[in-house]
Amino acid sequence: MGMGRKKDREKQQGLWVAASEIATTPGHAFYERLNTVLNAEKFDQRIEAVCRKYYKSSSGRPSITPGTYFRMLLLGYFEGIDSERGITWRAADSLSFRKFLGYDLSELTPDHSTVSRTRRLYAVHTHRAVMKWVLKVLRKHGLADGQSVCIDATTLQANASMKSLVRRDTGQAYEDYLRQLAAAEGIEQPTKEQVARLDRKRKKKASNDDWTNPNDPSARITRMKDGRTKLAHKAEHAVDLASGAVLAVTVQPADRGDTTSYAETLDAAQQEAEKTHPLGIEEVVMDKGYHSSAVLVDLAEREIRSYVPEPERGQRNWAGKAEERRCVYANRRRVQAQRSKRLQKLRGELCERSFAHCYETGSMRRMYVRGTDNVLKRVLVQAAAFNIGLLLRKLSGWGKPRQAQGRRNALIALVFAGYAIQSTFRTVWNWHKSFCSQLFPEIMPTLSWRVVFQ
Repeated sequence: MGMGRKKDREKQQGLWVAASEIATTPGHAFYERLNTVLNAEKFDQRIEAVCRKYYKSSSGRPSITPGTYFRMLLLGYFEGIDSERGITWRAADSLSFRKFLGYDLSELTPDHSTVSRTRRLYAVHTHRAVMKWVLKVLRKHGLADGQSVCIDATTLQANASMKSLVRRDTGQAYEDYLRQLAAAEGIEQPTKEQVARLDRKRKKKASNDDWTNPNDPSARITRMKDGRTKLAHKAEHAVDLASGAVLAVTVQPADRGDTTSYAETLDAAQQEAEKTHPLGIEEVVMDKGYHSSAVLVDLAEREIRSYVPEPERGQRNWAGKAEERRCVYANRRRVQAQRSKRLQKLRGELCERSFAHCYETGSMRRMYVRGTDNVLKRVLVQAAAFNIGLLLRKLSGWGKPRQAQGRRNALIALVFAGYAIQSTFRTVWNWHKSFCSQLFPEIMPTLSWRVVFQ
């Protein structure tokens, strides 16, 4: 058989192609299972009823359906695609993604401008309705108990640069402000190196009270997890300790303290927990950053048991603070018990797991949208996709498309390990047989290593 070669002249495509001659591919097993779950729960009908007010029935250019829009955002989570432009490119390029979205080869998939315009068109409560719908499905399968909840927060880098900062009072750019300081120091026409050196020597260089970014005024200057100073948003999760499901997620200013931001997240989680149990949340677990007398008193008034580690603050003066003293001491007793240690271990596992899936493997640690509402829309769908993964893991055993590939690799490694053990036993047996045949020449030749191994 001769070797085929690529011809220099490009092959001329036919004008008409029969449908039976078009190359097809089987859909991805994970996304077929995901579509089965969505169709069984009538996802498209329910979300179309919510989004009907955004469309006109008789006029206007046909747009993408609400189900298609939210499925594309689900693709971004499961495939780890950070931007809407990347999601639309992958949807147009992959046959299995086309099948998941319901597009034939003859149909054009949505452009990134259509997806971004649809996101701006749908309000925040529409995206929150998808999150609540997913939680309703989880409750049907017993995956959103809501009695024990942990709350934690993380930072998301904003789509804004520190180089574009301007003063809130005068609107002066940051670089112009540094050059003005250099001129006050007697440096005429300073170079970039001199300006950077002067900036490093200053203390409290960037304060949210003095500086803002005109491209995204909602972003705040904050220190990221890796130690860098960036403009960021704060995402806070309330996670069910029984199943790991995200009950509520909020996006707040990054400079807002944990002792202030927890209330909004707790209220949202309480609304979902009361749908399962009339009493709602019974206990909440947080890290020491949330510890304060006001927080513990508030939780006691809500009739919620708190498990919040207490930082080192030295001896405190409780004069005229009997209620705060009672709540702080009660929390201290609970924290020292064994149950608190188990709950704190679960908090570190489940909260960080939701952060890792939503923002690390889900590729949303760096935002590509601006404004608190747009960030919240993406984060809500991201948390809903995380919860769908929990549901699929219970129903089919794998919650992400590549999880089956990891299990296959683990099975292959296990098979090779079995072969290695068998080969090692055969070598040892042959040596043992040759040694013992000298002592028992009548018995050893009749034995086989396979008999002993079995």
